Amino acid sequence: MIRLVIAEDHQALIDGLELQLKYEDNISIVGTVNDGEALLDLVRLKEPNVVITDIRMPKLDGIQATTVIKKEFPRIKVLAFTMFDQNEAVSQMLEAGADGYILKNTALKEVLAAINAVYEGKTYYDSNITVSNNSKTGSSSKSLLTKRQTEILHLIAQGKTSREIGAELFIGVHTVDTHRKNMARILGLKGKGELLRYAMEKKYRF
Repeated sequence: MIRLVIAEDHQALIDGLELQLKYEDNISIVGTVNDGEALLDLVRLKEPNVVITDIRMPKLDGIQATTVIKKEFPRIKVLAFTMFDQNEAVSQMLEAGADGYILKNTALKEVLAAINAVYEGKTYYDSNITVSNNSKTGSSSKSLLTKRQTEILHLIAQGKTSREIGAELFIGVHTVDTHRKNMARILGLKGKGELLRYAMEKKYRF
């Protein structure tokens, strides 16, 4: 049974989620709250498996709350509950340790898929939103890339070809090219030289 907590400052959205999820046999909503401080209190009391939290909330926002939750309860999975115009905040949530994000207008089928995915230890990113990097440091985009992709980006910044990267990492050229395509998609980049330019700008060469 997945023990679920929902944090959202608009009660109508909480009511909607509760209505959608109450008939699910494998999900039990153990509490709902309207601000970040109340979320931490509830998590400490109930120790749920999964938390769905809004990003913008009174007293303590979802980013701060997620940071604390992940520090105190690393096993608890956190899903960011976001709007289309919160890309930067979503990136900050991922840096804080969130395991994925879903949109507030997401259909029940996708909400269920997200809850089950993070509960099973996977990540889940809503298919209708792409987080692009807007930070000066590039740290938010790093959180979207796998360790292998970050390694490849460092080598791209050094001007290495796919063949050279493959030889250094002991992987095939096709695998490197696939990673390149996936990174470009994740980072919202287009054009053959954009990935190199991005890597150089974000100082992946160091």
